[in-house]
Amino acid sequence: MAGAQSQHRTGIALVVAAAVAWSTAPFFTRLLPFDSWTILFWRGLFGAAMIAAILVLLQGWSGLRDFTRMDRTGWLVAALSTLGMVCFIPSLQLTSVSNVAIIIATGPFVTAALAWVWLREVPRLRTTLASIVALCGIAIIVGGARLGSDFLGIALAVIMTVAIAAMTVIVRQHRNTSMVAAAALSNILGSVVSIPLAQGIAAITAHDLFIFAMFGFCQVALGLSLYMLGSRLLPSSQAALIATLETPLMPFWVWLAFQEAPAPRALIGGALVMGAVIADIVGDHREQKQAA
Repeated sequence: MAGAQSQHRTGIALVVAAAVAWSTAPFFTRLLPFDSWTILFWRGLFGAAMIAAILVLLQGWSGLRDFTRMDRTGWLVAALSTLGMVCFIPSLQLTSVSNVAIIIATGPFVTAALAWVWLREVPRLRTTLASIVALCGIAIIVGGARLGSDFLGIALAVIMTVAIAAMTVIVRQHRNTSMVAAAALSNILGSVVSIPLAQGIAAITAHDLFIFAMFGFCQVALGLSLYMLGSRLLPSSQAALIATLETPLMPFWVWLAFQEAPAPRALIGGALVMGAVIADIVGDHREQKQAA
């Protein structure tokens, strides 16, 4: 019992850290004056290299053998992760960040539905209620968004949300299988897909390369690796709920770097999202303590 509780707490910490890492995407995107496919290409290359380095750091050089031992499940996870990445940045450029954020906020419900159908994993009432509160918070943050416009960007955001939800459920189902190599492979696949559409691959400077390297390490390698490791230790709906912390944290990094003060609705909505996630984690801790 104690071991299971420790694993659960570790899973929560890992997914929280993943959400923090993912939330830096707008900050790095703002620093790079390139088309989305050029960003995906270079970010993917550096992300894959950094994840491979993490594998070596955690497991030694034998960790690279995970690339040669990947089965169909690993390839499926890599494909879903690639689909999510390829859709994300173009969706931000084809529609407003508000539209994308509100669609991503439905992730816990999509994940819970897939987990129920796929794994017969019934979401807990507390997590469901917290997800509803988080969705309301994000609706406040992006108040005024019009979902009737920018159809292609919205469609890409929907595809990304479903892909990440499916990936979360599969990682949970195969929790004893290492998926970090699949995360690296997804970045390589994303770079390959981007080559025909990228317009500025050769137009980057040494300064741009440094930013891409930090983008690949901080946002991609850390975020995806931590999420792959953490989501296999948590119920799928809870992992997806914690990942919604990404949305209220996004404007924080932009404010810190560019002094763009968030609107009052962003502060109110962000407080709701964070409160919902914290309430779910605290309730979960008390429940496990009583069970022990």
